[in-house]
Amino acid sequence: MRLFKFTFLLVIACAMLTGCEKINNKSLPGFSVLINLGDYGRWNTYGVHALGEYRVFNRAKGLPSNFPYDVNTYTGFGGVLLFMGQDMRTLEPVPFAFDMACPVEHDVNVTITIDPDNLDAVCSKCKSRYDVLIGAGGPKSGIAIDYKVGLNVYQVRPTSNGGYIITNY
Repeated sequence: MRLFKFTFLLVIACAMLTGCEKINNKSLPGFSVLINLGDYGRWNTYGVHALGEYRVFNRAKGLPSNFPYDVNTYTGFGGVLLFMGQDMRTLEPVPFAFDMACPVEHDVNVTITIDPDNLDAVCSKCKSRYDVLIGAGGPKSGIAIDYKVGLNVYQVRPTSNGGYIITNY
């Protein structure tokens, strides 16, 4: 009986310790994301190429203004941030994508911006800061840490035509 109690308490303690560190990167409503930058020409025009470079895609706001949106293009809940970050294993530049809506505010009109001094994503309202440089989208400071929420992360998949497709599936 004592062994059972000890094992039970050990399992509970482990669950509590590991549960405290979990960041929710899927807290926003599940809107579709599909941005086709799959060929070299489109990626060269609308993609990101240097570390820290970024571009915002928001169909409802027409951003970027000259992007050829079609019926198969979807830009998530608050728009999509395409950001050239760094793969921590290879130290090579790699594109990452995040939803622009702050996961604390849950409002399509409250979006993040990039702080040019340190390349953090910053919420315009709650002032939470998020790490986009290494692609995690996790909170660095602000109330987002208390809520354990990070930016919704999207897939950036390379194509055989020299570009990428951004999607949530």
